Amino acid sequence: MGSHVSFEIPADLEQIERVSSEIERCMKGEGWVDDEMLDVQLAVEEAVTNSILHGYDGAAGTIAIRIETSPHHVVVEIADDAPAFNPLSVPEPDIGADLEDRRIGGLGIFLIRRVMDKVTYRYEDNKNILLMVKDRSQKRS
Repeated sequence: MGSHVSFEIPADLEQIERVSSEIERCMKGEGWVDDEMLDVQLAVEEAVTNSILHGYDGAAGTIAIRIETSPHHVVVEIADDAPAFNPLSVPEPDIGADLEDRRIGGLGIFLIRRVMDKVTYRYEDNKNILLMVKDRSQKRS
């Protein structure tokens, strides 16, 4: 059992609401609860926002999104044809450092890593592809 949906959006922040709605629709249909949906929505919103603001940097572009859900896991793939960039190469922020000593940026990727169980990146066919998995069997601290 499970469902999947694939769609494309223009690289426009106004499209994030549509993406979140699709995630909610797919996850609710498989019995996921609100807290679990919020984690996935937060991670995907952060990744899509990064693609729009940093990848395309104001230029026109398209982002392809694929969502697969089952009662046991959610897989979200986000692909764009912005310049190659591995977000997982961004060093983790020193969240213990004083605020004025912290480097700007990097918190979004840190957040994605915290709320998702698996995050991978590849560059294939001139596309950045970020794959994120939320596994219901994983207990988070």
